[in-house]
Amino acid sequence: MAQSEVGQIRIFEDFVGKEIPIAGTADIEMLGDFKVGGEGFEDGTVGVLAVDSDGLSGIVNVNSGATDNDCTAIMTSTMFDVGLMGTLVMEVRSRFVDLDAKACFIGFSGTITDDMQLVDILDYSAATTVTLTAASICGFWYCSELTDDEDWHGVYKGGTTTGVTATGSIDLDADAVAGEFQILRLEIDNNGTARWYVDGVLKQTVVGAVSTTTDLAACVAIAANSGEEAVIQPDYILVTANRDWTV
Repeated sequence: MAQSEVGQIRIFEDFVGKEIPIAGTADIEMLGDFKVGGEGFEDGTVGVLAVDSDGLSGIVNVNSGATDNDCTAIMTSTMFDVGLMGTLVMEVRSRFVDLDAKACFIGFSGTITDDMQLVDILDYSAATTVTLTAASICGFWYCSELTDDEDWHGVYKGGTTTGVTATGSIDLDADAVAGEFQILRLEIDNNGTARWYVDGVLKQTVVGAVSTTTDLAACVAIAANSGEEAVIQPDYILVTANRDWTV
């Protein structure tokens, strides 16, 4: 197929422009080159609003709604193939207002829909076990219901290496701290090998973590637990990949 010098895809949102008002109930809205959707996003109490206090550099408040498992997700379409387009990179700088009653996934999944719940991707089975619901997953996961309820975990499924469900084995030993920003970076090579970085430090490497043939979407998803609204405040989201020249 014809090729050109425009060989890299770069999707970047710095949250310095459009807001999505709380009053809306649309299934999806566009925010730059990303979509915003999810079951929680359809509620009339959910939006993506600029943080005007302590919001230098462009920061938004993304809330989930208060219904358990409902989420708001900032996402791409299902447009990435690891084998054809790797290395895939996703980097997010974000913070939590508090660490209570929430679950959050940042990464790539083969199961992304406009009205999804976070449990369509993954969930906790017990305080020490994660349920990997989607067939292909690779990313960071935070859940206040886990035994180590302040740490990020590196979840994966779909590649030649079986996804681990015991949370103690995928604990990245990187605590989220309420009110403090972290930079989470995920790299997936075209052979399915994945690397998880927190604030520039490599925390986990898994060979064959994810399928090299399954189409994936990138997303930042925040979901409610225990009937309480969950909030994440991203500063920026960056996704890069190589272009698929085979079509």
